[in-house]
Amino acid sequence: MNFSKHAPLKGEITIPGDKSISHRSIMFGSIAKGTTEITGFLKGADCLSTIDCFDRMGVEILEDEDRILVRGNGLRGLKAPSTVLDCGNSGTTTRLISGILAAQDFDVTLTGDSSIQKRPMKRIMDPLSQMGADITSIPGNGCAPLRICGRPLHGISYHSPVASAQVKSAILLAGLYADGETRVTEDCLSRDHTERMLGHFGADVQSIAKEDHPSMTTAVIRPADQLYGCPVNVPGDISSAAFFIAAALLVPRSELLIKNVGTNPTRAGILTVCRAMGGDITLLNEDNASGEPTADLLIRHSSLRGTQIGGAIIPTLIDELPMLAAMACFAEGTTVIRDAAELKVKESDRIGVMVQNLKAMGADVTETADGMIIQGGRPLHGAVIDSKLDHRIAMTFAVASLCAEGETTILGSQCVEISYPDFYKDLARLTR
Repeated sequence: MNFSKHAPLKGEITIPGDKSISHRSIMFGSIAKGTTEITGFLKGADCLSTIDCFDRMGVEILEDEDRILVRGNGLRGLKAPSTVLDCGNSGTTTRLISGILAAQDFDVTLTGDSSIQKRPMKRIMDPLSQMGADITSIPGNGCAPLRICGRPLHGISYHSPVASAQVKSAILLAGLYADGETRVTEDCLSRDHTERMLGHFGADVQSIAKEDHPSMTTAVIRPADQLYGCPVNVPGDISSAAFFIAAALLVPRSELLIKNVGTNPTRAGILTVCRAMGGDITLLNEDNASGEPTADLLIRHSSLRGTQIGGAIIPTLIDELPMLAAMACFAEGTTVIRDAAELKVKESDRIGVMVQNLKAMGADVTETADGMIIQGGRPLHGAVIDSKLDHRIAMTFAVASLCAEGETTILGSQCVEISYPDFYKDLARLTR
């Protein structure tokens, strides 16, 4: 697919539902008693993989245009699937469902596409094994396919070496079935959708900040007798909004209103960084009615400056770092991204892929062990971009092309189906 410079972005847009919350709404609804009604659900390929997995374990999931109904089987009501569970391209599905499956009374094999089969799973295998789980990597390399044989579990206290919501969530979900309290400590708080939503479903879960180290938190969960179905209203995904935030800040004379975006502070680091870069962002109609904070975002074109991105803010914007790296190319001065080695084990090596493709467009960017150094203010030009079938890479360069001279071709551009099937259509509508 080809892209080039466009007119300013004008008007308003409602972003598809949050991918992280959509995954969890299906999972938690499936192991709850009663019906969970989900509105705003993201019908991207990743979230559909989660639906397929629970459908294969006997959960009735009904879809229509405006909502999804999950007729939960209860905490211990999942059925053994007759086939391997295919998680597609979804790391969230693979890691979170492992915590649930570890405590079932049946055995199952989890697999996924070629990307999933390269992503590290020892980060969940190790703590789940400490809880008594029988979970093995079939190829023996710490990656999927995984064989999980259900076993009784016990609670543990685990200090996670990486601030990862997927690791934390896998352990907390296993903790629902354990014979005692389970605690997960992180040096920097990762996104907390699991803690918020499990409480909504009736679990006994809390998050405790360390008094002398406020960024270090411990999530604590106690065994549950039952979860209970409830309504879930999924807000717009700030990770998807990030591309329109960037486009409106970068393209001269743009003014854009992005409606009903989730602004959970464990996810909204991009707003902090964009403002530090000089971005004109106003939050309107702030709300917290469903347990997840939301707001409308008013974005106006701004002259940006370089900044430092690292430390505790990284877990709050890990998925937005590719877009921020591209934005930094158009900012005056130097931007340094550090403490982001986690980018190397996403759908692609996002550090290496971003550096390679930004250089192809003429950017002055240097790869480091855990990030990048970007010298901004150098004009970019069109190029052939290899997305490596990574949805966030493809969307990043679609936005970067709006401010580059000449035509940009994105290989594998169809991969945006993973998280935002109508992305290109929405972008074109706003730049007419």
